[in-house]
Amino acid sequence: MSHYILQRLVVMIPLLFGISVISYAIIRLAPGDPARLLADPEQVTAEQLASAREELGLNDPLPVQYAKTMLALAKGDLVSFRTRQPVLSMIAERLPTTLTLSSLALLFGVTAGLAIGIVQAFCSYTKIDDAGTLISLFGFAIPDFWLALMLILVFAVRLDWLPVSGIRPVGASGWNPIEMAPHLVLPTIVLGTGLMASVARYTRSAMLEALDQDYVRTARAKGLQERVVIVRHALRNSLLPVITLLGFYLPFLLGGAVVIESIFALPGVGRLALDSVFIRDYPVILSINMMGAIAVLLGNLLADAGYAAVDPRIRYS
Repeated sequence: MSHYILQRLVVMIPLLFGISVISYAIIRLAPGDPARLLADPEQVTAEQLASAREELGLNDPLPVQYAKTMLALAKGDLVSFRTRQPVLSMIAERLPTTLTLSSLALLFGVTAGLAIGIVQAFCSYTKIDDAGTLISLFGFAIPDFWLALMLILVFAVRLDWLPVSGIRPVGASGWNPIEMAPHLVLPTIVLGTGLMASVARYTRSAMLEALDQDYVRTARAKGLQERVVIVRHALRNSLLPVITLLGFYLPFLLGGAVVIESIFALPGVGRLALDSVFIRDYPVILSINMMGAIAVLLGNLLADAGYAAVDPRIRYS
């Protein structure tokens, strides 16, 4: 297993190189001049604009700009065009917010999805199953931004039960869970709804297939408790497709946080990425893109490792 993981990590190097080249090319093809966007167009002179472009390194050939940018990123010296602060420190400052939101959304989506899928499997082709299918279809079909706005309208504006923005009360600091919990309820539900729907559908399908297998009938014939049959036999053998789904959904949660953090005014990496796109802050955009690429590759690797943990028959050489 360790040899397999090492091989996968080595393969990530050329993949990340290719992703970095494509990402940088796409970023530079976007219209807009960072030097002009960062300056006041009514006051800046042509000489000042040329000086700003030289300072930002935008006059170098694209391959030279790419090489300098990636070298600075690898050394941790890459700085933002706008703030001139190290990009890694800017991301590190906002990363806890995004990781907290994504972790809560993952917990909510997996827990609720497994519960709905298991209940649907045991009540298949009944009204309860139909209700679970309706919930899943709702989660698939509803746009995140619309659901966020509706939840804000109902629970923050009309009922005044939950705050509408921010990650903590005004004037508060630190990471007090009690203070932060009300601010994270709505974003967690919105971000985790799509995952909940997917997990529910995959769990229902896999559970229905597992419950029809001989080993489940044998376990029941032995007189095992129904809870043991469900957890140790049916559910465990139904987790492989769910693990595959989670491997792909981990980076999706980070990407989905862009919209959610913007709507709920959360100071996370997603909102930083969106702000950087508007002002063509290339170093920040590229760094966040590379972080997302690493998340995708690590998510797939964790999914493969999870296969072996759930099913002892799976071995990697």
